[in-house]
Amino acid sequence: MHAGLVAIRQELKRLQSEGVDRVYVGDATLQLLAGARSSAAPARPTPTVVPEIIKPAAVAKAVEAAPVSAFPPPPEFDLPEDGPAGQMQWLRQTVLDCPVCREHLGASGKVVFGEGNEQADLFFCGEAPGEEEARSGRPFVGKAGQLLDKILSAMGLSREKVYMADILKWQPGHDKPIGTPPPTAEEIAFCLPYLKAQIRIVRPKVVIALGNTAVSGLLGPDPDRRMGSIRGTWQEFDGIPLMATFHPSYLLRRDDSSTKRQVWEDMMQVMEKTGLSISEKQRSYFLPK
Repeated sequence: MHAGLVAIRQELKRLQSEGVDRVYVGDATLQLLAGARSSAAPARPTPTVVPEIIKPAAVAKAVEAAPVSAFPPPPEFDLPEDGPAGQMQWLRQTVLDCPVCREHLGASGKVVFGEGNEQADLFFCGEAPGEEEARSGRPFVGKAGQLLDKILSAMGLSREKVYMADILKWQPGHDKPIGTPPPTAEEIAFCLPYLKAQIRIVRPKVVIALGNTAVSGLLGPDPDRRMGSIRGTWQEFDGIPLMATFHPSYLLRRDDSSTKRQVWEDMMQVMEKTGLSISEKQRSYFLPK
């Protein structure tokens, strides 16, 4: 136990010297500190340990003095040399085993990795799983997901022909009876390497960013960016054309033909970009009668 406390204090001092003012404290570290506090007296230090360093009170004070952040640095990893299916399976297991992802699950929640065709032309990127997604472990299965299925059907596609994933791999925690809050900047930063790897594996022709959070996560935060102005415009993410459009949940809240037409015009741009044919009937969807 003493060696662990020494390591904690040394790491805190190193981070402090580098200007870090928040640190991640996992369950194992908290248990270690709790055990140290409950000890009546510290054991005699070994010759290689400085007594002042191993005092539990001093270590606990050092940890408590730094505001606790929920997240360590974003994960770093290299995809294995394998085909898209093998790489995606490896990445899926990596995310499912991620201790940070698992730590932020609710009582009945699951890690929501993503699903679809690993060689799809279209990659739909959402914000964060809702309650139904967290229960099932699948993206876009709630009411917004059902609406997205209808949009895909109108495009002549299905879930099996595209790839779907959220930036955040778990449902954000909150104290409200309904709804899902947007991910925090720290949550987005932590999960972004996983999403980037998914996009790198799929190599889609187009990425569709659904909602402002997805746009900010993929393009970077910009306080002056407005969804109403960027919607329907072509951007770029890692060399891939990106179409920004409203999230299906926004359509459910608005529930008007004008907003639906805007999203449909965005989807027709995507269809043209990827070589999908558009019939006259499709071009007339959500136009005034």
